[in-house]
Amino acid sequence: MAKETKSTTKTSTARKAEPYFEGIGRRKEAIARVRFYPAKAQKSSILVNERDYKSYFPILRLQIDLANPLKAVRAVPEKFGVSALVSGGGLTAQEEAIRLGLARALIKFSPEARKDLKVLGLLSRDARVVERKKYGLRKARRATQWKKR
Repeated sequence: MAKETKSTTKTSTARKAEPYFEGIGRRKEAIARVRFYPAKAQKSSILVNERDYKSYFPILRLQIDLANPLKAVRAVPEKFGVSALVSGGGLTAQEEAIRLGLARALIKFSPEARKDLKVLGLLSRDARVVERKKYGLRKARRATQWKKR
């Protein structure tokens, strides 16, 4: 008896590939892949994990910090699109990872913007991470309380 195999091939709709510039950002445990679309206009110009960045980051400070690279290069929000996929870490670490990835993508798009982004400190990666816990200690450096008597 011969086994019957069905070949299921999906007929994918041929989407027009939009040109984009990509940057990777990291902070603590957060990793973000950011894509900058120079000619994409849509309702929300910045999407984080397929959600509007204002609903993803409810804290106003994080929303303002996220848009800093765009303000530095004087980009008009209605003429571009930003899509970010981020995972790991907390909200602040995710925002900082997206900000770094966006700054790196903007440099690929416009190399002359590097100077403006560098002056504002948007191109430096913050390499601080949580220190590991050591054996015999309560935390990374905290020892148990010593009792003389």
